[in-house]
Amino acid sequence: MRYFFEIAYKGTNYHGWQIQKNTVSVQQVLTEKLSIILNENVTITGSGRTDTGVHARQQYFHVNIIQKVNALQLMNQLNSFLPSDISIRSIREVAASAHARFDATRRTYEYWIINHKDPFLDDVAYRYTKYLDIENMNEAASILPGEKDFKSFSKIKTDVNHFICEVFEAKWNAKNGILIFRISANRFLRGMVRAITGTLLDIGTRNKKVDDMHVILQSGDRKASGRSVPAKGLCLTEVYYPREIFIT
Repeated sequence: MRYFFEIAYKGTNYHGWQIQKNTVSVQQVLTEKLSIILNENVTITGSGRTDTGVHARQQYFHVNIIQKVNALQLMNQLNSFLPSDISIRSIREVAASAHARFDATRRTYEYWIINHKDPFLDDVAYRYTKYLDIENMNEAASILPGEKDFKSFSKIKTDVNHFICEVFEAKWNAKNGILIFRISANRFLRGMVRAITGTLLDIGTRNKKVDDMHVILQSGDRKASGRSVPAKGLCLTEVYYPREIFIT
């Protein structure tokens, strides 16, 4: 049986999603705990990778389990066994061919910025105290939607065949004292959201102009865009799938 697990985690204490040597990752912890509970070796496949320190309010992985399981019972068992910064939100049976990564049609990230010291937000938001022209930032962000080459915002060493992404939404909003950049796309390149956010902050401080966004996109040069902002402000918030892949 193939199951989709919907999870959330705070990434502060982890070296990203993917299993790596000599470090602790979210995927590693989940694999170990699930294998113990099921008494079988399992391999889990995530909907995507998150870097060291990045969080997720909604992430998915799929796993094949030999026998049919009671989803609610397994969720409660696993949650009682996992550390407090990783949570299982739901478990659903899916079609045998369903794939957590390749069947995802859209992903949404948020980047949080605060301009004051807040002990409750320190691990999940970037404190940035310079003046920001939000109107300019949103005007520049409005250039991003559509199918475009985002090589200028990708890490140089990456194992992708192309840099084309279709962005559906890119916008800044303020809520409860937090400045939030929300961006949705069919796929994201490594470091893409953090590089875009850094570039928009440069535009917000007027170190770059709004029209520079067109030039940066066309250049295909990572050096032309802004710096990569800290990981702790970034969170994967939503992953979308076609309804028909779900059995339960």
